[in-house]
Amino acid sequence: MRVPRIYSPQPLAPTQSVLLELSVSKHLLSVLRLKPGALVKVFDGAGREFEACLVGIEKHRARVLIKSEIQNRSESPLKIILAQGISRGERMDFTLQKSVELGVAEIMPVMTERSVVRLDEGNATRKQHHWQQTIISACEQSGRAQLPALHAPISLQGLLAKHFNAQKLLLDPEARGSLHALERPMNASVLLLVGPEGGLSDAEREAASHAGFLGVRLGPRILRTETAALVALSLLQDRWGDLGS
Repeated sequence: MRVPRIYSPQPLAPTQSVLLELSVSKHLLSVLRLKPGALVKVFDGAGREFEACLVGIEKHRARVLIKSEIQNRSESPLKIILAQGISRGERMDFTLQKSVELGVAEIMPVMTERSVVRLDEGNATRKQHHWQQTIISACEQSGRAQLPALHAPISLQGLLAKHFNAQKLLLDPEARGSLHALERPMNASVLLLVGPEGGLSDAEREAASHAGFLGVRLGPRILRTETAALVALSLLQDRWGDLGS
């Protein structure tokens, strides 16, 4: 049986006894039906991972004893910041989940002219919590111990006004250049901007170009937003990251 991996934001260290969060405990005790003595792996989201043992149950919460630290080498040498145009429901969830599996370092949900999803203060907070849980689950599944940073939703204008020490790329089906023609970025950092379902408007693409984004295309076919993001991430990790290593 595969040893379950779980995330806990608490400080973790060998020989420490930790009472896990209620939601994690419910999964271990009610879904996986683990009993005292079962082995688990716990990571802190900052890159450290540990072997642990379930030693008790207190008011429906699991207590684990942290044992030895595990060397986790799942982070890519290529830092990719995904600036993703917000798409609807499952499409956005799918993009976030798979981008985590592909080693993205940061995620910036971007509000654009053609974004179908409109966020106010209330549902933005709910969406952010939901997206964070999606990211955590993807880290647990994929073996990552470092949680990608999830930024608050930002307008495209706000994104373009920010300074990034990274190669800035815009996925654009009308662009002439391709990812294969690019040189490796000097600081091994890439900011990848992907539009929502309807893509970016002409004015938005022009504004991105003025802000230093280089348009690249992925081939002769127009891809859905979730497909485009994942194809681009795969190509970037294959060329300059650790995909296939």
